[in-house]
Amino acid sequence: MKKQDNLTYKEAYGELQNILNKIENNSIDVDILAENLKRANELISFCKENLSKIEVDVEKLISEIEQA
Repeated sequence: MKKQDNLTYKEAYGELQNILNKIENNSIDVDILAENLKRANELISFCKENLSKIEVDVEKLISEIEQA
């Protein structure tokens, strides 16, 4: 599986969607279910972290625009 070092939000979200689709369609092997759930948790954390950083950046930019 991919490491998060060079992972983009879009890639993480896509991988998460892929895992979710496999689970929903019961097409995931039971032997790797735990591994996939662990990866899904990592991807969710990664996405949340990135969204939080973007939110801070956007708020900062809006504040700068309002002050101008």
